[in-house]
Amino acid sequence: MFHDNDPFVKSSSPIGIENNKATGKGFIALLLLSLICCLAILFWFISASHIDPFSQASKNLKGSTERGASLFRMNCVGCHGISAQGLVGPDLHGVTSRHNDKKIINQIIKGLTPPMPSFEMDPQSMADLLSYLHSLS
Repeated sequence: MFHDNDPFVKSSSPIGIENNKATGKGFIALLLLSLICCLAILFWFISASHIDPFSQASKNLKGSTERGASLFRMNCVGCHGISAQGLVGPDLHGVTSRHNDKKIINQIIKGLTPPMPSFEMDPQSMADLLSYLHSLS
């Protein structure tokens, strides 16, 4: 009883021991959660910085607006209209100011938003189509 106020004497109470164990488990759980979050953020940065070779090749080529307009007339007017004003698909005027080239390329080759189909084309044709889309701005 005379040790109750002595700061140098540790409690031998089982409650104090359990409390220290619970604190240790909480700390380990917090540490593991922090590690998982850090790994998730690192993975996201790595995947976001992945360079797609097709997109890179297409962006490095000089496109022809005339050939791009021809490709557009053959493949896109059914949904986007003869002057890209939008029908089933959206109006494409100013699309290059709303989205970067990589996002536009992915939309075209993967058809990310239904009912848009995916298209297969060579990098030069994609560069031509991008040139045409830039001319619509």
